[in-house]
Amino acid sequence: MFSRRDLPDDLASVRETHVPGALVLDCEADFETLPPAQAEELGLLVDSLDPVSYPEEWLPPDAPAQLRAYAGRDFTVGMPGDGGVTWTRQTAPPTVLVKARTEGSPGDFVDFLVGEALVEAGLGLPEHFLGFFEERYREFAAAVDPSGASAPADATASDASSGRTAGLSPADTYQLAVALYDAYLGLHTREAFRGWASDRPRLHAAWADAGQRLQPRLSGLSREVATDRTDFATAAELACAGLKHDLDLPTPFGALDTEAYREYGADYAVTWARKTFEKLRE
Repeated sequence: MFSRRDLPDDLASVRETHVPGALVLDCEADFETLPPAQAEELGLLVDSLDPVSYPEEWLPPDAPAQLRAYAGRDFTVGMPGDGGVTWTRQTAPPTVLVKARTEGSPGDFVDFLVGEALVEAGLGLPEHFLGFFEERYREFAAAVDPSGASAPADATASDASSGRTAGLSPADTYQLAVALYDAYLGLHTREAFRGWASDRPRLHAAWADAGQRLQPRLSGLSREVATDRTDFATAAELACAGLKHDLDLPTPFGALDTEAYREYGADYAVTWARKTFEKLRE
């Protein structure tokens, strides 16, 4: 299932700078969450395992089953929204996993994703948004769905203007939380990406190129949400990805590109969500 990935010199130096000794592994199969048997195989390659778990009280009643399983005591690696490369600090040393879905992608771009994962793994921050929000995840979920019930599967935040349900479904709430935590990580990582211009130009160029490819999607994003052409959670995913690429973000996501978010974290995210959805419902 796993094999060690050879790293070019610039990536090896990223590892030594941010998370010395981390394993970088190629995966034979694609996954969102590793099946338990495959997760246990990972234990054969590392020195030790320290699975994380979180109190069930942190979860809203309608939390997706995968999130509820992640919060449990089983060793869980990978979750929806992680993308083609993910990382975990539940192993010693930390491990970066390159999924099979990255096959066929440009090599420099995949190396940037690996570099990004190494930088993130070295921050000492949670590997998933639940460890970021902690007990405030219930408050966050209530802020984006104040009715206390799940919104219809096809409802979006922009439905407020037409008088329909203005809350997000549990799945969209999850997607928005992934995006907001991605933005929070981006506030901590993009300084390192900028710095690659001088000593790791290949990786810097891949980071900048990915941002340039994303930029056209951001320019009309606010209008797309207002006209129901893009749902709010998907728009947040795009915008928050833009933050880590140092792009200008459209309203209301520009308010996330602040030192206040970096400093106050989940408290800021919950306040932003509440104020944003209050405005959408006006």
